[in-house]
Amino acid sequence: MKKIIIAIDGHSSTGKSTLAKQLAEHLDYIYIDSGAMYRAVTLYAIENGFISSDGFDKTRLIQSLSGLQIAFNKDSRKNVALFLNGQLVSSKIRTMEVSNMVSQVAALPEVRKCLVKEQRLMGLNRGLVMDGRDIGSVVFPDAELKIFMTASANTRALRRFDELSNRDESIDYKTVYENIIFRDKKDSSRKNSPLLKAIDARILDNSKLDQEAQFKLVLSWVDEFKKDTP
Repeated sequence: MKKIIIAIDGHSSTGKSTLAKQLAEHLDYIYIDSGAMYRAVTLYAIENGFISSDGFDKTRLIQSLSGLQIAFNKDSRKNVALFLNGQLVSSKIRTMEVSNMVSQVAALPEVRKCLVKEQRLMGLNRGLVMDGRDIGSVVFPDAELKIFMTASANTRALRRFDELSNRDESIDYKTVYENIIFRDKKDSSRKNSPLLKAIDARILDNSKLDQEAQFKLVLSWVDEFKKDTP
């Protein structure tokens, strides 16, 4: 069977990355977390003072984009990890500080143009699973299988709260829930590549699905494609 591209889009904290990793491992495909790439740019902006209590210096960030190196490689435990200019940042990009600013960074046309170009290069040979906000509608509109993931805001906030608590971050549920609502509004209303379900995407509402049931369902969709493809 020829290799395909699987595009997974959807709201924040719906488990897109978890599902994408499972599929990539099962199919022996490459996994790319596009959202992590935007978080990496946001982290870079914070660490270099482009984002501070004084505001957001968009011009300086844009001028620095050509010097950024974002790569997915295996870490010491053989897990796929994100590296920013050679430094492992998989955990650092998941803080609330980054979460609160990533939508504003992702809304910059220059940032999106830069990262979309990199993402398309990664998919030239197919055999790729990529998750994000506009993979099926913008990055890979020709992807063979498109999935749009969603869940209730409360379900997503609880998942995110548990994730942060397990990392010993001092945070309360209300703050996490408000961040989820804020990001939904930002992602859906931004002018450049807003969160949008591709017309031919399959909707996956996992509010009441565990990871195993979700994985089996999506594999059945992949199997459907196998039957229709020589």
